Amino acid sequence: MANIDKNKLVFFDTTLRDGEQSPGATLNVDEKIEIAKQLSALGVDVCEAGFPIASNGDFEAVKRIAQEVGPLMNGRTSGKPMVICGLARAVEGDIKRAYEAVKYAPCHRIHTFLASSDIHLKNKLKITRKQCIEKSVAAVKLIKSLGVDDIEFSPEDAGRSDKDFLVELLTEVIKAGATTLNIPDTVGYLMPEQYGELINYLVTKTPGADTVTWSTHCHNDLGLATANTLAGVRNGARQVEVTINGIGERAGNTALEEIALSTYMHKNFFNVYHHINTTHIYSISQLVIKRTGMIIQANKAIVGANAFAHESGIHQDGVLKCKETYEIMSPDLVGVPSNLLVLGKHSGRNAFRTRIETLLKDSNYDTKFIENDEEFNKLFRNFKKLADSKKKGVTDQDLYALVDDFLNIKKCNEFYILKSIHVTSGTNTIPTATVQLIDFTENGNIITDAHIGHGSVHAIFQAINRLVCVNSVLRTYELKAITEGSDAMGRVVVRISEQNDQKNNSSGNVAILGEMKEKERLGNKTADVYRGEGADNDVLVASAKAYVNAINRLMSAKNRQNGSNNNIDTNN
Repeated sequence: MANIDKNKLVFFDTTLRDGEQSPGATLNVDEKIEIAKQLSALGVDVCEAGFPIASNGDFEAVKRIAQEVGPLMNGRTSGKPMVICGLARAVEGDIKRAYEAVKYAPCHRIHTFLASSDIHLKNKLKITRKQCIEKSVAAVKLIKSLGVDDIEFSPEDAGRSDKDFLVELLTEVIKAGATTLNIPDTVGYLMPEQYGELINYLVTKTPGADTVTWSTHCHNDLGLATANTLAGVRNGARQVEVTINGIGERAGNTALEEIALSTYMHKNFFNVYHHINTTHIYSISQLVIKRTGMIIQANKAIVGANAFAHESGIHQDGVLKCKETYEIMSPDLVGVPSNLLVLGKHSGRNAFRTRIETLLKDSNYDTKFIENDEEFNKLFRNFKKLADSKKKGVTDQDLYALVDDFLNIKKCNEFYILKSIHVTSGTNTIPTATVQLIDFTENGNIITDAHIGHGSVHAIFQAINRLVCVNSVLRTYELKAITEGSDAMGRVVVRISEQNDQKNNSSGNVAILGEMKEKERLGNKTADVYRGEGADNDVLVASAKAYVNAINRLMSAKNRQNGSNNNIDTNN
């Protein structure tokens, strides 16, 4: 077995697996590949690309990431390609399905797991401790028999498991061929001292511990995921399982950016090094926000809007005299854009083109539109319209939003594009919206309808639904200012699902989740959720764009379903 570098900290990113399990954060295959490419350029060592047995879609995503992202070496200072990993329960069907997906990557791993706490063994699995060991060993041996040498094993709910039983279990899976042992605090229960002590106990008491890599996997239910992970590193763990922006089930996972910067800023304290290119952190954070719709709070560490902002007079005075007085790191270190107001309504086409090229350099944006005069001119017209409405100039964040909105519309040509909206609303007026769509299902015809609603946004959504003949449930609606000021652009993210019953389909009803009766909500609990986003300096236009984007995703999914893309049975 190859020697383990005891000072190297391995970053295992599970944004595409555990992160995607956040409610409403569903990604399509192309979006997963886009994020995986940026993870590779970021310097992530291992990418857990998904749970292949879950569905044909998940299998296809992991397979394509293995094929298309697995061999990439661009920007990788480690000198090795990113390991592509698939998750599998300790079940033969899961393991073989995972292998069929990841085997195309030059470096691939299978991550298998089985619960080890008495709570799970008795109440969920209904097996004994002895059976737990037998199943775990059998799973690791099966993976090894497939020719996979990189094998990770996780005792689920290790944080609430008996320590001596964990030693017994992990000893046997090491003998069977496991190379990484991951110790999950699955429910985010432990305190940092407790988690650190658990890692230390297992590392010192488990025979063969020095032949494997020990890993952390901490959830944030008590807000301690980062603290627990760092405690694990201090006590011998040399792999950290993380997600971009800390997204994940319930309260989320450990945030990659927090561990990367903590260990970077305190190299001597942790005595580890890593290959994360911190200057890429902000851009991939923004990408994950845009693709998942999981908006982060302004005071989020490292990547939040206020992370490098100073409002207090004392702080401002100190920073002006010496940045180090109140900034422990510079925005450049994590790739936060300067937001210099370099463009405005008098800026020309060449200046705009140059700025866009600079912003998108080394990104995974499809930049072919820059060289296409017709498409670029459309974007430039959008820029001029925005610049005319801005008092303080157009920022980098505005430009990113313009490009995202433009590319979203390009992808929608198969179905619908918003042409115009007109809204009437007020204190003594029934909110009414008139909407025009370009219908690409009917040769690009312009279709028009109007509807009333509880408010302006609801009226817009009702009109859109009637135009496209869809009944939907509005599950979430989020509005965020992209920049500051009264002239800021707004980004809207919506999540919708299609109602199961088809009554009054032609009326295009929009049910609001919070107003639905309990019975109706339960009836929709298994429905697929479709996310849409839109940006504009008029939040009603942004709302309409976001809703049309979500409708297009819904229509695309229905087309795929008509091709009999059914879920795989995971109850084997």
